[in-house]
Amino acid sequence: MALLNELESRCGSKCELCSSKGTLAAYTVPPKSGNLIEEQVAVCKTCLDQINNHEDLDTNHWRCLNESIWSQVPAVQAISYKLLKRLTSEEWAQDAINMMYMDEATREWAELGGEAGLVHKDSNGQVLETGDTVILIKDLDVKGANFIAKRGVVVRKIRLVTDNVDQIEGKISGQQIVILTEFVKKQS
Repeated sequence: MALLNELESRCGSKCELCSSKGTLAAYTVPPKSGNLIEEQVAVCKTCLDQINNHEDLDTNHWRCLNESIWSQVPAVQAISYKLLKRLTSEEWAQDAINMMYMDEATREWAELGGEAGLVHKDSNGQVLETGDTVILIKDLDVKGANFIAKRGVVVRKIRLVTDNVDQIEGKISGQQIVILTEFVKKQS
């Protein structure tokens, strides 16, 4: 509860994305844990519903990101970037991304974990993050290459496919390939 009070104080009881007043919720910007106020943003119900809705985004609502990208709060910058990446079919969103300035650490955070609200999980339901090590749980015929990736192969330093929670990228036998998350388990 103390974190939410600090968050409301920081944002002046306004949504940090669209500036609307009303009931706010704390949203943890992935892939952070949410244990610190610096990892959270205060959002209204409309923004939260849109963040968690992977298919139908109200592009007119998200024009507010043209303002929020200039926030001094890294979490607001990171979520704004993630949402704009989901809207790249819109010319105004591409322009906003090109205008954004973030320090290097904030940009890395914004690019980690894929899009806002999207979470990559392995075959056991464990959350995957960029840089994780996974093990193949099934022999995979690698299309476009002349080899089969054998069950038990370790794939280090994976990258998440930003627009598809069912796919990751990794190197096997020196080749960068796309792997379905259902065929891997995270190495502890």
